[in-house]
Amino acid sequence: MRASRLLSLLLLLQTRGRMTARDLADELEVSVRTVYRDVESLSAAGVPVYADRGPDGGYRLLEGYRTRLTGLTTGEAESLFLSGMPGPASQLGLGDVVAAAELKLMAALPPDLRSRAARIRERFHLDAPGWFRAPDDVPHLQPVADAVWNQQRIRVLYRRWARPQQVERVLEPIGVVLKAGTWYLIARTHHPDAQPTDTQPTDTQPPDTAPAHAAPRTYRVSKILTLQPLPQRFERPPGFDLAAYWDAYAARFEADSYRDQATVRLNPNGLQRAALLMPPVMARAVHDNAGPPDPTGWTTITLPVESLRHAHVEFLKLGADIEVLDPPPLRAMMADTARALADRYLH
Repeated sequence: MRASRLLSLLLLLQTRGRMTARDLADELEVSVRTVYRDVESLSAAGVPVYADRGPDGGYRLLEGYRTRLTGLTTGEAESLFLSGMPGPASQLGLGDVVAAAELKLMAALPPDLRSRAARIRERFHLDAPGWFRAPDDVPHLQPVADAVWNQQRIRVLYRRWARPQQVERVLEPIGVVLKAGTWYLIARTHHPDAQPTDTQPTDTQPPDTAPAHAAPRTYRVSKILTLQPLPQRFERPPGFDLAAYWDAYAARFEADSYRDQATVRLNPNGLQRAALLMPPVMARAVHDNAGPPDPTGWTTITLPVESLRHAHVEFLKLGADIEVLDPPPLRAMMADTARALADRYLH
């Protein structure tokens, strides 16, 4: 642990130049007294660390000195793909190794490239979660990620929409995906006593009739109620492409979710607000399907909707800037709400 801290201190001085003892202590999460001892140890080992006194003083390395001790550990190398996402990295339990990997990379760069890399961080930031929503509570995310990495089966109690709502599954985790701040697990359901078949089980299919290795399915990590790692390991599906699977799943999910249609009229204000207030699928349809406005400035558009109830809620967000033309039941729902609001506020 101390050797790692000494290396981190050395790399901090190499990448950032002069730093005070307090700055170093804050970065390394140790006391100032510990920094003093560590600097003495580096000096005793022949590292040219100098102390500049005065209000602008601090520790620095001899001009031109560079260490070659920048080799990445296995965990640090594995975490590099998360270097631009500190929040998700911390959720996966990789926050410390990501920071260490970044520090070593910065130390290995020549000064001009190091400066350019620092400017990238100053100018670009990735914020994964969507607007107006709290992130999911994912207490089982780290053990899920460990199981994915180690190809280890897990037994979970999972809460779903269908009945029975709580089901127990033995899963073979093959990937995790972060989508708009929500974590998803891609896994195969394992049924050790079943005979392999080419059919895919449904949520209501009993375990003894399901294939031993079902096709991958998608689970929301926040819906995992309990998780137990199992000693058995498994082989990943040959040639499985996580990104391709997710693209296909996302497209299929949107198509399955928005099977109905509604025809509406939007005024110019409604067109602008729809892009901000409606779900992405409906907002895209507003942009793609909008024709020329009529003489009064209103535009007629056909939109995909999940259901009448869902469309009713989404269209109410636009108030008087939208008029539902079809289907008639949805128009009647909007009219009933308008009458109820009028009764509430005008009488």
